[in-house]
Amino acid sequence: MSLANPRSAYTQTQNLGGNPRSTEARALMEAARRLSDARQQVDSDPEAYRTALRLNWRLWTIIQCDVASPENPLPPELKANIISLSIFVDRQTLSALSNPAASKLNSLIDINRNIAAGLMTRPDAAPSAQPMPPKMAAGGGVAV
Repeated sequence: MSLANPRSAYTQTQNLGGNPRSTEARALMEAARRLSDARQQVDSDPEAYRTALRLNWRLWTIIQCDVASPENPLPPELKANIISLSIFVDRQTLSALSNPAASKLNSLIDINRNIAAGLMTRPDAAPSAQPMPPKMAAGGGVAV
């Protein structure tokens, strides 16, 4: 799988088997884990901090490309919410890269964990509308 075409790599990974929702949830949880580890090492290992941020950013770029694709079957409102969230992730990532601080990773970790938790629930068991966690709403008013 080549990083030259991340959407193609994402699609190939989806075709390897397994539920796409669980694959996405695992990817988000792994990125959150790496960000959490990097948060502990921001001063002692700045390269690990940058690497974790870049990994998360690539993941969200792939998500953004997939959601923006005309073939994506998600409802337009959900697509718009995910795109808005990915724009917040972009801005937060740039801020964290330009002025490293452990606290700047908190919202990215929370977003990844919350989205992963939602992906791990069965669609038919999920409530139709859940209120936005206050922490995320205050971080940029983005609702998913």
